Amino acid sequence: MDSKMFERIRGRIKGYEPEMIRLQAGLTAIPALAPENGGDGEMKKAAFLLEALREMGFPPAETCNAPDSRVSDGVRPNLVVRIPGRNPERTVWVMTHTDIVPPGEMKLWERNPYACWVREGRVYGRGTEDNQQDLVASLFAAKAFLDEGIVPESTIGILLAADEETGSGYGLDYVLDTRRDWFRKTDLIVVPDAGNEEGTMIEVAEKSVLWLRVQVSGKQCHASRPALGKNAFRAASHLVVRLDGLAGIYGARDPLYEPSESTFEPTKKEANVPNVNTIPGEDVFYLDCRILPLYAVDDVFKTIRGMADEIERTFDVTIDLTPVQKSDAPPPTAHDAPVVKALEEAIRNVYGVNAQPRGVGGGTVAAVFRRYDYPAAVWSRYCHMAHQPNEYCLVENMVGNAMVYAHLFLQK
Repeated sequence: MDSKMFERIRGRIKGYEPEMIRLQAGLTAIPALAPENGGDGEMKKAAFLLEALREMGFPPAETCNAPDSRVSDGVRPNLVVRIPGRNPERTVWVMTHTDIVPPGEMKLWERNPYACWVREGRVYGRGTEDNQQDLVASLFAAKAFLDEGIVPESTIGILLAADEETGSGYGLDYVLDTRRDWFRKTDLIVVPDAGNEEGTMIEVAEKSVLWLRVQVSGKQCHASRPALGKNAFRAASHLVVRLDGLAGIYGARDPLYEPSESTFEPTKKEANVPNVNTIPGEDVFYLDCRILPLYAVDDVFKTIRGMADEIERTFDVTIDLTPVQKSDAPPPTAHDAPVVKALEEAIRNVYGVNAQPRGVGGGTVAAVFRRYDYPAAVWSRYCHMAHQPNEYCLVENMVGNAMVYAHLFLQK
């Protein structure tokens, strides 16, 4: 790699900091929520990005819109922008997502989560780290080549996908199903969807995922006459406690992953009755399972079904288990894959640290690439603020990560 050329690019990226923050503010002001999360999809954000790309001097973007009748525009937008490189046979991809999660409990936010604010080197707002930090970083890494008039070694590919937060069925899954011609097995694919504060983790493996909707049906009645009903909330609560036993049944550990064990966490709970003096006849909660690959997801589901059967018999209720997401982990990316080695070199050059391939506890959208046999690697230097109140990203990470991507674009 031409080190003088990289220093030119690095200097250009440093000067982009105010523009990066402005783009963050514009993106944060447009909530891109999936219908499952009470939103209308990503189209307004995609339109904003298309205009931003035009103003930044990018070539025209390509689109791959997934039909979705639940949103007002009828589609979920996926955007690709490319800058041709010296080697037309290889593309270095950075794939980020445009959708976000809801703010959660508003009282926990210092300010409006959709009105970006900056303090002490941090950019606050919902989506600023997940996934706008690296979305912005990837765009300005590519823009530096346009502004410096430097042709990248490989073609630069920026993929801005929809629907990552709710399964990628309208995002990367749809893109790979309909536009496989965009990708080659020789491409380097980086997905900034996980990482650590030091930037030393390159994710190459992840756990299997099982998200369950658990509906407990009993019989509603007046709370002063409980014998006339069947309290679905009580039965659901006992099931939640019973599910704690999954950690013992599937208790293996693998040091490749962080955390090293399988996890089984009750999460979202739907409202039942609106008043205090009614026993609910229906109660719904959700379970998020992240399972080490040595266990089959179907086996875990059968175990949960058995626990639910015990609760049904004890409390005379009916329990329905509906998978919201269900996927066995794909084969991992090899530790010596070209994308891993390229990332190691770039991270060492920019941040002065040695990164290593690891597994993660959760699922990332890179799993979709791996299911299609593309050896993707997940990397970002970030602060683990995703999905939290007062989410923020560090400006220095946004700028530094852009330099890492630029380094990848220059490698032969």
